[in-house]
Amino acid sequence: MIRVMETDFATPLPAPELAAAPTRFDERRQALLAAAAQRFNELGVRGATLAVIAGDVGLGTSSVTYYYRRKEDLAAACFEQAIALHDDLVGRAAGEATLALRVEALLVALAHRLAEIDVGRHPQFLQFNDIRALPQPHLQRVFGLYTVWWRRVRALLSGPETSGWTRHDRNARTHLLVSVAHWLRVWIGRHEPDDYARVARRVAAVVLHGLNAGGQDWPDEAGHGRAWQATAASAGQEVFLRAATELVNDQGFRGASVQAIAERVKLSKGSYYHHHDTKDDLVVACFERSFALLRQALVAAEQSCGNGWQRTCEACAALVRLQLSAQGPLLRSTATSALPTPEHRREARRTQMRLTERLASLLVESMVDGSMRPHDPAVGAQVLAGAVNAASELTRWVPGLEPSDAVRVYLRPAMLGLRVPAR
Repeated sequence: MIRVMETDFATPLPAPELAAAPTRFDERRQALLAAAAQRFNELGVRGATLAVIAGDVGLGTSSVTYYYRRKEDLAAACFEQAIALHDDLVGRAAGEATLALRVEALLVALAHRLAEIDVGRHPQFLQFNDIRALPQPHLQRVFGLYTVWWRRVRALLSGPETSGWTRHDRNARTHLLVSVAHWLRVWIGRHEPDDYARVARRVAAVVLHGLNAGGQDWPDEAGHGRAWQATAASAGQEVFLRAATELVNDQGFRGASVQAIAERVKLSKGSYYHHHDTKDDLVVACFERSFALLRQALVAAEQSCGNGWQRTCEACAALVRLQLSAQGPLLRSTATSALPTPEHRREARRTQMRLTERLASLLVESMVDGSMRPHDPAVGAQVLAGAVNAASELTRWVPGLEPSDAVRVYLRPAMLGLRVPAR
């Protein structure tokens, strides 16, 4: 497992190149990077092939190797390009005078770039969810660059209101902001591209100010002791589903081999095929398990006592605790590229949308009873969904954090606002 160290990486981020007239080689290389980013986003780093990417730009596979010898070299170049783009956004935001202005500037600048991509003015950039699918030595270099960028985001969170933050507080809140920014790409396409910047300002308002209407206590024990109902037909199948979920989250679908899953649970490959006919069936079952657990938390919150704020805290806290428990994690929502058919992918995304809408209905009820401040519940639900989705990786960025503290240092700022004083 890759851990974030507190010493700076020696490897700097790529410096921006001086403007020069592009050569034919440069134009072909940029076209190749754009096609590769789109395919890697769609199929995963391990799922896309050089042959398919080459065909997208009208080249033969042997011609692609003139620019990048192996697919891993091409994927690493796509990641480095995406990191440089995001570093430019952070650089623009860093010039603002306050923490609040810097956070809003970062999210709005990202929304502008996403709008330009969606109207065809810029090519897609590679999303970061598959970084750990890279082999060495690519992984060390790319993840090192990404971590330098992550620390630059952390530097945006400075100001008088952060003086009481511990290292855990600062890293957890940085992970929250980064996760919300990455999640924006997943759902902002529901809006018109010329409205992206306004949506991003609403996101920033939720991130900075939270959802509490004021006077509502923070429930430290929210989600504690939640009894989860098993979703698999047998204990053995449940063990396989958890192991497969961990590996798909960490290595992508192709990296989560049947052999690796079996080794993780110390069983034979024959035991695996006793529960699942193919690996495709297993990934579908992993999604069904994660959706069932999400649904359990929401239904329990809907049926519980208390006002809307308390019920929303209960649902989100239960899910964050689950992510870091022995019963977790949930399958990352971005793992939809691992599903075997377009119909499976469409159905998974439809279910994700419906569950997020169900969370939004809790926020509406909270505004009606006065326990949450007025806000756009569709945006609020996406912020919380992104935070829950990323909670499984929290201990990567907050080394030494006890899972029992995750609700306090991570979910509490998500619900009360990034600038809430630390405990």
